[in-house]
Amino acid sequence: MNIDNNSSSNRGHWTSAFGFIMAAAGSAVGLGNLWKFPYLVGQNGGSAFIVIYALLLLFIGIPLVIAEITIGRFGQLNPVGSYGLISPKLKWIGAMGLVTGFILLAFYPVVGGWIVYYLYHSFVSVGENPDYAKIFADYTSNPTLPIITLFIFSILNYIIVALGVEKGIEKYSKIMMPALLVILVIVMIRTLSLEGSWEGVKFIFQPDFSKVTGKVILSAVGQVFFSLSLGMGALMTYGSYLSKKDNLFKSSISIPFIDTLVALLATIAIMPAVFAFKFEPAAGPSLIFVTLPAIFAKMPMGVFISAIFFILMLFAALTSSISMLEGLVSYMIDRWHWKRFTATTIIALIVFLLGIPCSLSFGMLKDVTIFSNKTIFDSMDFLASNILLPLGGILMAICVGWIWDGGLRYETIIVKNQKGNPDVITNGYVFNSCLMEITNQGTLNFPFMSAWIFIVKWVAPLVIFLIFIDNL
Repeated sequence: MNIDNNSSSNRGHWTSAFGFIMAAAGSAVGLGNLWKFPYLVGQNGGSAFIVIYALLLLFIGIPLVIAEITIGRFGQLNPVGSYGLISPKLKWIGAMGLVTGFILLAFYPVVGGWIVYYLYHSFVSVGENPDYAKIFADYTSNPTLPIITLFIFSILNYIIVALGVEKGIEKYSKIMMPALLVILVIVMIRTLSLEGSWEGVKFIFQPDFSKVTGKVILSAVGQVFFSLSLGMGALMTYGSYLSKKDNLFKSSISIPFIDTLVALLATIAIMPAVFAFKFEPAAGPSLIFVTLPAIFAKMPMGVFISAIFFILMLFAALTSSISMLEGLVSYMIDRWHWKRFTATTIIALIVFLLGIPCSLSFGMLKDVTIFSNKTIFDSMDFLASNILLPLGGILMAICVGWIWDGGLRYETIIVKNQKGNPDVITNGYVFNSCLMEITNQGTLNFPFMSAWIFIVKWVAPLVIFLIFIDNL
């Protein structure tokens, strides 16, 4: 076991349980909640999909959130280090999570840049009735404009992470997450006041179970997984900043509920407007960047609603992307003892450069393909979302359920001194059960413990494996 005293001052910690919950919920709350969830509801039977999603969240999502945060708090290190403390042979799982983070950061900030552009466009299109399908196509195929907006989003991302855990991530998550909820409620109230909007409400809350198939159930499981940011080590990194005195169970279960609340509010905010203006409720990825801007353009107070909606989208994208960046920065701080400013600057520059070809894949690089004739952007999305994230989730569940078995382990405890040289403290047995970590060494109650173990050990790996096969 390696405990690095030199890196602890650079790592930081949460100043409150509320700060952790806001940051971790922000990591989970992202574009999947505000964009993907509403159109999945539209495509898959309204509240029938919501019911299935809620059950899967309860029986799959929450147990895996607890598992990932537990690994992080146990190790008090980045994903590579935390897995390594369970067993040195498991470090590669954490390394795979870091690679996933790099790939996600290659294309996710590109979409963040689109949001920046649409926020700007909310003001310049006043009094117009533009063709948003053409606007989106012209903008994304432009050789320079998407890179400029990518840079703006990347700078915002960089500043928050460079400021540190307490003064950056926690501080701004406490601002952005409550603001996100307030803005979402404002948009929801406005859209519900539109004539014809209640048809959208009926669509959401009147289930159509005839549309529920095995494919829909797998889609719901995939959305639970994608929405909660499981499998890439972001929640693990945030868990590593938790105090050993914090109630891990209570803090962890708050995250999926906030994440789902935002997804439901977004659906109630979006679908009534879609019905009020007679658009297609099952619109796919174009919902946010084509359908909704067209609705806002026709809506009274549309400029204001459009502006605050894309501010909402910007906050959601930022809270997720800073967690991805922090996982990479945390590794550099722990493993190589870099200062936070240096680590953040270098990593942010690398991911910005990786984002450029993804951004250009809608224009001058659109003919460059990788997987099955997919563009660079689509290939990065496919590799991360369809392969690496589910694979990371399976391995995490197997690690907690089968390898981290709670037995006694003989090991040498090493602390690095101020000169960076290892000092052997003692040889002996260490009780490192995941249950001991969750219960703060047996001092706290862990409800449904047996059910949690069964799900993590048997149910989660099987279900995620089915998603993995289906995605392939």
